[in-house]
Amino acid sequence: MRFLSTRDARVSADFPGALTQGLAPDGGLYVPERWPALDTAALARAADAGDSAAAFAGSAGRLAGLGAQLIAPFAADSALEPALAQITAEAFDFPAPLVPLTDQARLSVLELFHGPTAAFKDFGARFLAACLQRLRTEASAPLLMLVATSGDTGGAVAAAFHGRPGVEVAVLYPRGLVSPTQERQLTCWGGNVRAFAVEGTFDDCQRLVKEALRDPELRSHRALSSANSINLGRLLPQTVYYAAASLAVWRGCGEPASFIVPSGNLGNSLACIWARRLGMPIREIVLAHNANRAVPDYLGTGRWEPRPSIATLASAMDVGDPSNMERLRAMYPDFEQLRGAVSAGSVDDAAIRTRIREGFERYGQVWCPHTATAAEIYERLSPQRRAAGRWVLVATAHAAKFREIVEPVIGCSVRVPPALERLFSRPVRCTALAPELAALRRELS
Repeated sequence: MRFLSTRDARVSADFPGALTQGLAPDGGLYVPERWPALDTAALARAADAGDSAAAFAGSAGRLAGLGAQLIAPFAADSALEPALAQITAEAFDFPAPLVPLTDQARLSVLELFHGPTAAFKDFGARFLAACLQRLRTEASAPLLMLVATSGDTGGAVAAAFHGRPGVEVAVLYPRGLVSPTQERQLTCWGGNVRAFAVEGTFDDCQRLVKEALRDPELRSHRALSSANSINLGRLLPQTVYYAAASLAVWRGCGEPASFIVPSGNLGNSLACIWARRLGMPIREIVLAHNANRAVPDYLGTGRWEPRPSIATLASAMDVGDPSNMERLRAMYPDFEQLRGAVSAGSVDDAAIRTRIREGFERYGQVWCPHTATAAEIYERLSPQRRAAGRWVLVATAHAAKFREIVEPVIGCSVRVPPALERLFSRPVRCTALAPELAALRRELS
């Protein structure tokens, strides 16, 4: 299997090369040269080994097994193929339960926050770290992983790579625009992980990473890669939980699942789209955005107009120029075809607060602001559209990461997972950084 740049199909890499490079040399993003024909019937039969549909979707062991089957065609004939089962077992060692909210499970929540940093980014970050660890040798130059984060990505990448020999991590985050708990996760590691507080927005952080990856001066003396969702190694493992959840719904109800995905840089959304392209029983895919409306406006007008990001309660989705729109448009070059493949909506902060409160009162659920955007978009669907399918809200982060927002709304404290509690005993350190490549180059040289 080869992977082609979205900008020039003549630029390609094999699976290890795409993961190691992160960004293609021409600035494009790697996509599969072809979509493998998976035996979805065999995957569905594998689901029958579970005690129930929810058990299949949620079991770490079954996620690892399914992940090895799903990713195998992409890693075929590569150096990573023999270790793929070990890699998925190492990466997917926590559950992703599918929790029904209504009778007959017409509405469920896919909980992706049971990993070590309580966010969905743990799946992709741990997979990428496990792959790159196996590709390094004693003779390899240290690999510098660059990551821009609006909150959750940096913490997941830092946790996944912390202490791994031969790898260094530079995390860039927008100063003052992440939650206090998220900032703690970004700055408490030390060792081979450095955190940079950028005077700007997430879009500035993302721009700096892309510029650094293509900078001849940096590349002349550093081996560079990225752990953002521009890296194929982040996206492919995220298709696994969509495959597991959709197969669980199919097994339990005999219907395809429809997903509402909180969306910022579009990596998680694209993973769902890729899972459907691989043949998983997925019907509708709805992208839930906050006040950063570049994608909903594009689907409404056909004009792609990136813009500066706006700070919102759902800070991990504060993206004005999502990188993975390049992959999405490459996948659907015809606009009407793209608009038929996905839909999108936008939610403001007032609606996010309302949905957090009503989710707690109606379902006993404590949702982070990002999950609340998905729940709000569901409530805005017509009754006929809701009744026509089996809907899954994607819960991308634990509410404890946003206690200062959630607790005043629901009127009680949010339980903090043990993994997050441990972070508060660690010292923090970060470096202030101007949003300029020259400043980043000085720090990394």
